[in-house]
Amino acid sequence: MTPGSARTRLLVVTGLSGAGRSTALKALEDMGYEAVDNLPLSLLPSLIGPRAATVPLAIGVDVRTRDFAVPSLVKTLDELTTGRAIDLKLLFLDCDDDHLERRFTETRRRHPLALERPVADGIRLERQRVWPLRDRADLVIDTSNLAPADLKRLLQGHFALTSQPGVTVVVTSFSYRHGLPRDADLVFDMRFLRNPHYVPALQPLSGRDRAVGAFIEADSDFAPRFAEMAAWLDRLLPRYEAEGKSYLTIAIGCTGGRHRSVYVAERLAARLAADGRRVALMHRDLDRPGEAGPHPAEPPASPVKDIA
Repeated sequence: MTPGSARTRLLVVTGLSGAGRSTALKALEDMGYEAVDNLPLSLLPSLIGPRAATVPLAIGVDVRTRDFAVPSLVKTLDELTTGRAIDLKLLFLDCDDDHLERRFTETRRRHPLALERPVADGIRLERQRVWPLRDRADLVIDTSNLAPADLKRLLQGHFALTSQPGVTVVVTSFSYRHGLPRDADLVFDMRFLRNPHYVPALQPLSGRDRAVGAFIEADSDFAPRFAEMAAWLDRLLPRYEAEGKSYLTIAIGCTGGRHRSVYVAERLAARLAADGRRVALMHRDLDRPGEAGPHPAEPPASPVKDIA
């Protein structure tokens, strides 16, 4: 490769059937990628030509792809990038089994690996087959609780063609009732703050409402702990960038995922954006039915938990 030569942008989209590959490819096409789904692996090298240097490619690959196998896909990708100016990224779309089963049931589609067997059998077999690709992926997105618009927003944050070098930060709120986000790099626990849920006038509101924000800010621990968290991230993010990390997901949690975590996620995303960082904001559990219901007793929790 000669200095200054054009680099081909190649994004390979793979993962579990039903996890949203088609939706992702459509979103990438809207972003300016040339999207091709289920191309036989043997034909992939023919797509990498002079035109690909100016037209980025998004290739969908899964168990339905002709001659698909993890070793053959890895071998093909390695051969493509050896001695060639190719900027290759591998995106793996994951999803929990319950959501996958529901999607196949609601659409009345058969799982490609369980044509005459229960859907759960096909999901289990496919997960075993493709799991090595998850470990190799540059980015894993768990689509279990993502609406198509949320997935598109994440893809724009990570793969927009106008992106500048540096880390893209995804800030998401969540409810501990429903478990940790599986793609989180850093997790901050907000259950140490006083809970607006137990104030009748605030219970039906969310962290996006001014009254809830005022209640949280009135907690004497909020301002110093938020300042510490922000200062810690100010020191940490440049280190991630220096190590070449392109994506960082910061998860902010509370019991119901409706008040404290939402407010802190909004505040943190706004602060990072004001500092000039590329930020995507999501609220994983804000619109779940029944989130304004009774809360269990909250155990003591540390304000900050790092699972990176």
